[in-house]
Amino acid sequence: MDTSHARRSDEVTPMRALYKPDAGPGLTMTDRPVPEPAEDEVLIRVLRTGICGTDLHIQRWDDWAASAVTTPLVPGHEFFGEVVEVGAAVRDVAVRDVAVGDRVSGEGHIVCGTCRNCRAGRRQMCIRTKGLGVQRDGALAEYLTLPGTNVWVHHGPVEPEVGALFDPLGNAVHTALAFPLVGEDVVVAGCGPIGLMAIAVARHAGARFVVGTDVSPNRLRMAEAMGADLGVDVRGDGGGAAAIRAAQERLGMREGFDVGFEMSGAPTALPAVVENMNHGGRIAMLGLPSGPIAVDWGKVVTHMLTVKGIYGREMFETWQAMSSMLQTSAVLRDRIGSIVSARYAARDWEEAFAAAASADGGKVVIDWTEH
Repeated sequence: MDTSHARRSDEVTPMRALYKPDAGPGLTMTDRPVPEPAEDEVLIRVLRTGICGTDLHIQRWDDWAASAVTTPLVPGHEFFGEVVEVGAAVRDVAVRDVAVGDRVSGEGHIVCGTCRNCRAGRRQMCIRTKGLGVQRDGALAEYLTLPGTNVWVHHGPVEPEVGALFDPLGNAVHTALAFPLVGEDVVVAGCGPIGLMAIAVARHAGARFVVGTDVSPNRLRMAEAMGADLGVDVRGDGGGAAAIRAAQERLGMREGFDVGFEMSGAPTALPAVVENMNHGGRIAMLGLPSGPIAVDWGKVVTHMLTVKGIYGREMFETWQAMSSMLQTSAVLRDRIGSIVSARYAARDWEEAFAAAASADGGKVVIDWTEH
């Protein structure tokens, strides 16, 4: 019997899901039909889901959500789960890369495959990208479907909570590896979960000094636990630029930072980083600002700075890099795992969302195996 396409009888019952039936604030935990995978898709039983800032935007239904989200919708795109069904087209590939029983995470950007960037192998730059949990039903549910080409199989043991971090860890790795880091001095503006992971990756990749900035004392302590030499509170007199300059002096740095990661989207963060870069410095910018930012572009020009926008992960070089780093470094594995500061049963999703919205800790994960 071909079990690769078989589904047990208990898998056809309705599933629990966080659901937004139409445009407007709020989410509802409700029963939804288990989705049917298309022939090029797999069906995944979700074990853990990470709560992302995107999910908070969707819950609040702010201006970004109203402009980007398609309803009705099951949100969520950070997950770890188990493959329970594989579509015919996925099974028919020459090398069977995805099979029932595989433990997996997934690339949440579903691309068209035919635009210029896709055809050139730059899928992360697809002009027609659709987002899991944004324009199609996602991972804040007991089951989801995903194209087989988007599934990342964990070939070694991975803790479920760490598996649920692979999407945001990919953002951190993509940002951190945008420029060479060996022997460089790095400033990370914003010590949310992705910023914290970027600190750990920068330390792993051979940076000399690493400084993290934030407004949360708890997150600054976490930054130092991730490997930062200093966690800097940017709320003091003189603002972020002065606080970063003081950190340089404490570390005995004679010149500015070589590499900056802007991870917060705060309107004062990028200007403070620009102010403290060495000539020829390079800035990778992942944080999404909510409005225009006033940057001294004259300094960008005269100091010959590079500012590079980062969105998502490189498909699939980033996935390979983060899997390899976690496989070969117990220190990095432990640091990334410690980013999970709270785990909630799915029934307690409202508490989980409130904890994530507090912006004072690490990653919040929902466990779908607890009833």
